[in-house]
Amino acid sequence: MLVSKVAIVTGSSRGIGRGIALSLAGVGYSLVINYAGNASAAASTVEACLVAAKENGYEIDAISVRADIGDATAREYLLQETRNHFGRLDLLVNNAGITSIGRADLLDATEEAFDTLMGVNLKGPFFLSQAAARWMIDETSKDQTLHPKIVTISSISGYTVSVNRGDYCMAKAALGMMTKLFAVRLAEHGINVYEICPGIIASDMTAPVKEKYDRLIGDGLTPIRRWGLPEDVGQAVVAIADDQFRFSTGEVFNVDGGFHIRQL
Repeated sequence: MLVSKVAIVTGSSRGIGRGIALSLAGVGYSLVINYAGNASAAASTVEACLVAAKENGYEIDAISVRADIGDATAREYLLQETRNHFGRLDLLVNNAGITSIGRADLLDATEEAFDTLMGVNLKGPFFLSQAAARWMIDETSKDQTLHPKIVTISSISGYTVSVNRGDYCMAKAALGMMTKLFAVRLAEHGINVYEICPGIIASDMTAPVKEKYDRLIGDGLTPIRRWGLPEDVGQAVVAIADDQFRFSTGEVFNVDGGFHIRQL
């Protein structure tokens, strides 16, 4: 059957974003697969989403749109392509992000690297959410049965210090406040806003430190002693997208194997 709800998932050609897109496709969401540079990976994700939907009895549409979230013109293009192709937006998932450039020690970090990371990891999600919210408000004013949502993917790095990734930690911490700000501002329009805080997730970003975290997880870093998977995050997004938390907004969902629990 054809389900018309539409989601934009930024940075969804690979990793966590791809896992989120596949999970949403599996429950009938049509998708905008956003990517910054790897067109072939984005095309692969589009095809995988169509297959995932079909396997679950849904007929969806999916497109890929190249847009650097840190660039204002690109953000506008992403939303315009969504509007042109689908004519609606039910869910924005702010997932795109880059790791700390060079992973420099806090005392050696450069302004150039700081500005680049903040542009993608913080400024981009903020202003994309702003523009998407304006569109969502316009749509809900016409049809009050609509319940669009904004979900932002943060990280345990938002409260866990890594002195060689200071800019990354600061950006992720700020996304938590961004979620609360938009949650309060948009509640009157029936738009709920959420933060998902992943822990150690297996992806190409974490592949270089696999041996380190294999050891830490095995030693009990997380109560659930395994790596998180992109689909773990995807299933959390699906629960939100499915209106399971209608009376919650500004909420943080930890998908971290219990990392956030303090232990003695």
